[in-house]
Amino acid sequence: MVGTLLALALFGFYLSWRVTRLHRLHHRVDTARAGLEAALLRRRTAALDLAAAGTGAFDELSEAAEAAHEAGEGQRDLAESTLSRALRTSLESHGATERWELLRPQLAEVEAAAKGVHMARTFYNGAVSDTHRARRSRLVRAFRLAGTAPLPDFFEIDDQPPRIPVLPVGPDIP
Repeated sequence: MVGTLLALALFGFYLSWRVTRLHRLHHRVDTARAGLEAALLRRRTAALDLAAAGTGAFDELSEAAEAAHEAGEGQRDLAESTLSRALRTSLESHGATERWELLRPQLAEVEAAAKGVHMARTFYNGAVSDTHRARRSRLVRAFRLAGTAPLPDFFEIDDQPPRIPVLPVGPDIP
């Protein structure tokens, strides 16, 4: 009798531990999603700043950034992928010119923001993958330990950063 009660108590503690782990995984997904949203916003802002500073040379980039900003949840991944392609096309098609020298701060921000999106998406998709793996367990499904929490979706976009033109650095160039 005591052995059975002890086994039930240990099983109860184990289930409690699994529920806590699932809760932490879902919290990690939420936190990673917030970081991804912030990185996407930073990239859109950097793209708009570059387009504004480029005085009409980056109209396609400006349109793609606006479309990504206004996209609904269902079209978000497509709009963000379009922005990635627009960044690559805009920066790689113009080549390195003297005009890039005037855009050095904007180019640096675009580069940092694009790399930030790539890292944030990697962290988010890693958290989603861990959550999916934990929720596939028979025990989790049998006892419905995930409760009513929705299964998170992966965020798949083309997030390859653009190649930023290499600018000369000298003692008088910041």
